[in-house]
Amino acid sequence: MSGFTREEGDEVRRGARAIIALPERGDVLRDSDARLEEAAGLAGAIGLDVRDRIAFRVRQPKPATLFGSGQVEQIATAARMAEAELIVVDAGLTPVQQQNLEKACQAKVIDRTGLILEIFGERAATAEGRLQVELAHLDYQAGRLVRSWTHLERQRGGFGFLGGPGETQIEADRRMIRDRMAKIRRELEQVRKTRGLHRARRSRAPWPIVALVGYTNAGKSTLFNRLTGADVMAENLLFATLDPTMRQIALPGLDKVILSDTVGFVSDLPTQLVAAFRATLEEVTAADLVLHVRDIAHPDSDAQRADVLAVLAEIGVGPGVELDGAADPVPIIEIWNKVDALDAEERDHILTDARYSDEVIAASALTGEGIDGLRRRVSQKLLAGARVHRLRLPAGDGRGLAWLHQHGEVIDQQLEGEAITLEVRLSPAEWSRFQARG
Repeated sequence: MSGFTREEGDEVRRGARAIIALPERGDVLRDSDARLEEAAGLAGAIGLDVRDRIAFRVRQPKPATLFGSGQVEQIATAARMAEAELIVVDAGLTPVQQQNLEKACQAKVIDRTGLILEIFGERAATAEGRLQVELAHLDYQAGRLVRSWTHLERQRGGFGFLGGPGETQIEADRRMIRDRMAKIRRELEQVRKTRGLHRARRSRAPWPIVALVGYTNAGKSTLFNRLTGADVMAENLLFATLDPTMRQIALPGLDKVILSDTVGFVSDLPTQLVAAFRATLEEVTAADLVLHVRDIAHPDSDAQRADVLAVLAEIGVGPGVELDGAADPVPIIEIWNKVDALDAEERDHILTDARYSDEVIAASALTGEGIDGLRRRVSQKLLAGARVHRLRLPAGDGRGLAWLHQHGEVIDQQLEGEAITLEVRLSPAEWSRFQARG
């Protein structure tokens, strides 16, 4: 971060021994064991050594500590037994709750938001991604200055550019953070404008765009590699992909389609990150088709689906959402991935359900099962609503003629003097692109 530093010991160290504490909130959609497993996966994504996992039923959150006093004692005991340096609370904590838990347990405490921010900080690869992470982290830390910078809470005289007389160091640091956040927002706005120009160029230019979305670790990057032959990072880690990756692929009846891999979604995504990563997710709003990749073998698959759809709705994509004044919403196909991880009975049930739905494909990105069917379904969706258009082009417009042959189905073509008359079947998206081409 520019302009300030955190106290020594405020960093999360790779390899640190940690325990997970989960406050159960009566969420009927989510399995406690699965939530603990996800929290441990998040911790493992930044190299923490998780020694223990504990879930507590929290009926009435305590303003001072979130957990009840007896539960805090159990957490402190578990931390001592595990010789843990860090306690990960799989929930949001106020600065006061975080500070009180650290005092009671004599160990560093980090909440779910802080943990996800640490992961994003490690994984962001592009300049834009790093800016977005820094913005989110600054927003998060601004409310925790009293905790993280207590050693700076002192009065000092001002020197004009450092602040007026009597300004505390805390206030100066908070102002410095605000200034840095404003600068980052300006830089990100420029990035958004550039991305908008690129999208406009793609919409005029050439090819349909298909966006992969899904809960983190659902298998998006593995599917991306399977479809494109690329080699993007596809590990069994949460948030393995943070920056959008785009490649071209060929599909039946379509010579060229752009496939985009995006950041994985997660439940209780920090509000700072939802806002900060909007520019990344804007690639989804430019898509002609969205492929929602689900880990159908995960016990919380239905709840994860709900989380993804909620985030999509927030950025203006999903059932019933009109996009850019279009009459129809962006279509979504669900890919029930990881069928290879199901037992025989579950697998038969899933394959049967998928067979009777036009909006679902059962597949395994790992083994390749169902991928040919997915390619055909994507092609059908992109070509849906195709109409035959009668066109007349100058005989010398070889570029336009080549475009129509590449992107549509030329049914008839006649040379009439200085012009060529064609009958071409084009999808609505391709027809719009043909009309908009320069």
